[in-house]
Amino acid sequence: MPVQLTPNAIAAIIGGDSNLKPLMQVTDIKLIGTQERYRFMVSDGVWSQHAMVATQLNDRIKTGQVKIGSVVQLTEYICSDVQNRKIIVVLNMETIILDSEIIGHPKTYSESGPTAQTALPNSYVQQSTRDGNNHMIGQRPIHNVQNLRPSFHPETSVHSMQNVRRTFQPESSYHNVPNPRPTFRPESSVDNVPNFRATVQPPYQPPPQYKNRGTMFKNEAPARIIPINALNPYQGRWAIKARVTAKGDQRRYNNARGDGKVFSFDLLDSDGGEIRVTCFNAVLDRFYDIIEVGRVYLISKGSLKPAQKNFNHLKSDWEITLDATSTVELFPDEDGSIPDQLFDFKPISAIENAESNSILDVIGIVISVNPSATILRKNGMETQRRILNLKDWSGRSVEITLWGEVCNREGQKLEEMLASGIFPVLAVKAGKVNDFSGKSIGTIHSTQLYINPDLPEAHKVRDWFDRVGKDAVSVSISKEIMPGGGTKNEIRKTVSQIKDEGLGRSDKPDWIMVRATISFIKTDSFCYTACPLMIGDRQCSKKVSRSGDTGWQCDRCNQEFEECDYRYLLQAQIQDHTGLTWVTAFQESGADILGCSAKELYFLKYDGQDEEKFADIVRSSLFNQFMFKLKIKEEMYGDEQRVKITVVKADKVNYSAENRYMLDMISKLSSYAICCLGASQLGFEYLDECSSLLN
Repeated sequence: MPVQLTPNAIAAIIGGDSNLKPLMQVTDIKLIGTQERYRFMVSDGVWSQHAMVATQLNDRIKTGQVKIGSVVQLTEYICSDVQNRKIIVVLNMETIILDSEIIGHPKTYSESGPTAQTALPNSYVQQSTRDGNNHMIGQRPIHNVQNLRPSFHPETSVHSMQNVRRTFQPESSYHNVPNPRPTFRPESSVDNVPNFRATVQPPYQPPPQYKNRGTMFKNEAPARIIPINALNPYQGRWAIKARVTAKGDQRRYNNARGDGKVFSFDLLDSDGGEIRVTCFNAVLDRFYDIIEVGRVYLISKGSLKPAQKNFNHLKSDWEITLDATSTVELFPDEDGSIPDQLFDFKPISAIENAESNSILDVIGIVISVNPSATILRKNGMETQRRILNLKDWSGRSVEITLWGEVCNREGQKLEEMLASGIFPVLAVKAGKVNDFSGKSIGTIHSTQLYINPDLPEAHKVRDWFDRVGKDAVSVSISKEIMPGGGTKNEIRKTVSQIKDEGLGRSDKPDWIMVRATISFIKTDSFCYTACPLMIGDRQCSKKVSRSGDTGWQCDRCNQEFEECDYRYLLQAQIQDHTGLTWVTAFQESGADILGCSAKELYFLKYDGQDEEKFADIVRSSLFNQFMFKLKIKEEMYGDEQRVKITVVKADKVNYSAENRYMLDMISKLSSYAICCLGASQLGFEYLDECSSLLN
């Protein structure tokens, strides 16, 4: 399908229209001397005109984002007079099609535009001579018509101007007229024709709003409502009716053009089409308070540009940018044809193979919620973070990290529900996959959380949890599965097997599960002072040192701050019926063991001077059974290789689930014994098949 450039765009821009935002084609690019300025020739398919490109757009040409043949949309431009020539100055543009054949046969507007808009067909111009009774008596061809200029009959009186038509007259008829108006000058072959009159198509005249002359009648008929999936930049007037499914916060930005502010919201229509809408500066002030999540709006007169897929997870290839002429009207949702939200849920087990930074939907049962914590980002701004755990029927659980306001809204509500013994269903729309030491889900500005939603998937996971899921063992995919680790964290071992089987001494770490009891905790150095700044969506956590009397200094971030964070570095001894070993527990696993944060415990021991309460907390953690998830890896300490055992997760033993596990193992052992008895009668070659029953 050929590209449709904006008709008469050159004439409209030169006429003064700076709001057209036309689609045009670049037919030539030249670098002007050593000034680092590029000159374009832009075409509307019929006419072409010189254009200068603002220096902030030079990189687009250098990197090949704009080239000869590219179809671009001029979003900001002005028309200036340079040495008595009209030059289009391009301030901003968007590339619509990178490569295209030259469209049409455009001619330079400054040479052939204003004076002869169209060629005369077959070199004929209608001309007539009239007799004394004003009757037409003849026509004749005119060859080589050149230098034609518009004129009016000078003899026409002011009182008879009602029916004036633009005509051509020989220049000789004006010799006796003072200050005659410019005329079209035909060849001398028609000089002797009396009352010569010729008619051609008049030159382009800008609409009245360009020159503020008189009233212009617009087509005020409402734009036709079309589906979101049918939107494209080549349409004229359009409107969409859609529901707002997500609304972002206002954000500040700074670029080469200065400071500004922006926000965006997502739309969903009755056909399942989704698209993102963005508003800047004054348009943001106009629409930000109007837009509400869940309401239906009629939106028209926006501009479309290609979606930035690095930041936009919606399936549409386009984004809408609203401008000063855009309209946003609240629309009554009487028929309920537009759904509240569109979900594409993935089981938690599928997140293990999901790409980092991908956006997906997930639903499950909330089984734990950590308290909200204040985190200092690298830019010096504080934000809230809260971590919860979600599990579903796939036998897996995953960490969900809440950021910002959702920590105190949905996060606080979830914490209160779990405290009262309720395990709610949580649906996460547009969560971001992270793969730091395992897979987890983080919230972004477009993420939406739904607690106990009325959805078929929510009813399914609730029914599963109430029947069997509450006591079912699930394996976390967060912070335990490393590349190459596979499903080793599901392997159940005893403490003695760690040494007997030489775990951790291969190139890759071993991941195992051990049911054991904590027998001793070192309390002289249980935590360290850590950097609270954020690097991306992860805390720096590098050890910090004092800077002056009140501040702290991070060598990694090269910044100072007033307050530091405190993170666990807990040394503990665990044991089971086969033996004992030393393990190291860091932040989250340390909190699982002691039941409070490292910061709380630090202030109890050192600043609060409440040694008794500190000792009570430590004593209450001893001789409790935990299901430890351990990472075992050999590391170099000085000149010596040592096996380091790290606690990745410490869950208190669920005795109901553990009993089922033991009964299942007894059943497998019984089957194995029966098979071995039969194999002894058939031959030892069947023993390997019997052994497979235990796996």
